[in-house]
Amino acid sequence: MDRFAWTNGLLEMNETLVIQQRGVKLYDGDDKAKLDVGVVLLTTHRLIWRDHKNHECCIALSLSQIIYFEEQAAGIGKSAKIVIHLYPVTANKEPGPYQQSKFPYIKISFKEHGQIEFFRRLTEEMTQKRWETPVPQTISTATGSQTGKTRAVGIVGIERKIEQKRKETEQNISEAFEDLSQLMVKAKEMVELSRSIANKIKDKHGDITEDETIRFKSYLLSMGIANPVTRETHGSGTNYHMQLAKQLGDMLLAPLEERGGMMALTEVYCLVNRARGMELLSPEDLVNACKMFESMQLPLRLRVFDSGVMVVQLQSHSEEEMIASALDNVTDKGSLTSEEFAKLLGLSVLLSKERLLLAEKMGHLCRDDSVEGLRFYPNLF
Repeated sequence: MDRFAWTNGLLEMNETLVIQQRGVKLYDGDDKAKLDVGVVLLTTHRLIWRDHKNHECCIALSLSQIIYFEEQAAGIGKSAKIVIHLYPVTANKEPGPYQQSKFPYIKISFKEHGQIEFFRRLTEEMTQKRWETPVPQTISTATGSQTGKTRAVGIVGIERKIEQKRKETEQNISEAFEDLSQLMVKAKEMVELSRSIANKIKDKHGDITEDETIRFKSYLLSMGIANPVTRETHGSGTNYHMQLAKQLGDMLLAPLEERGGMMALTEVYCLVNRARGMELLSPEDLVNACKMFESMQLPLRLRVFDSGVMVVQLQSHSEEEMIASALDNVTDKGSLTSEEFAKLLGLSVLLSKERLLLAEKMGHLCRDDSVEGLRFYPNLF
């Protein structure tokens, strides 16, 4: 510790801050130094330590005094340390907190971690030896009043830079959220535009055929639901779920027909929320709305399989046809897994498995559950 000298904390000419770390304790060899926990700063020229509470208590050690250094791992109740071995004290050394020391090395103890990055940066500086770079001649300032002088940046300047960086980060975050708000406004404008064009096409002005009208309208509606049912517009409770059920009934007819008359509720949830844009629907509201399909005499119904899987299907969807289709495909192929059956019908694996299980429940199929997976065969018994 007798290698350290008192300093005002200002950076010298051509000196640059490399890294700083809070919660650092200094050791004189194996003994704790008579200094409190503070902040250690590594510059291109020196190792500076400053008291956490008393900023006037500041000491520095030139990097040219370091012979070599090594890591000391943390132990039970002990912090990780960096052991720095030093050259003997020079005759012209300036005064410091210790006049003499029996140890030729010091230890830097990291109470709040950060020793890995600090060790890496110290290794880089000791390799580059930037303190040996010649100091450039002073340059006159533009005003002329500071001729022959260069202003040094101290600890206060460093802290001001950190504060300025923090403010810039906050400003960038604020601007990012402003951009997001503008995007949301544009999205609502696009939904309004799609509704306007859809209404014009509905009137069928011009030479647009019926097929073209239906196809183009479906493209526009895929951009989003015009006037989605929300709690703000239709209140809460039963009335909200009834209006939501009506809207779902209109929206899901075409997708259900394309998918063979049945869709898993999870798939319905994704499809509906994608179409609603910013007005997302909760899973609970979706289930409550689907439960009202039958009571409102809509062409859809919510079905729960024995396994607990919930699906939305058309009222016209025939269970006998579904079982017959499963039996025909299994008989034709000899045996099928749910994955193979899904590829044949273009359905999800989950729904394919439920169809096969339903056919098994009715006695038309039997299963072989082995290490290779679940496979279904025609029931010949």
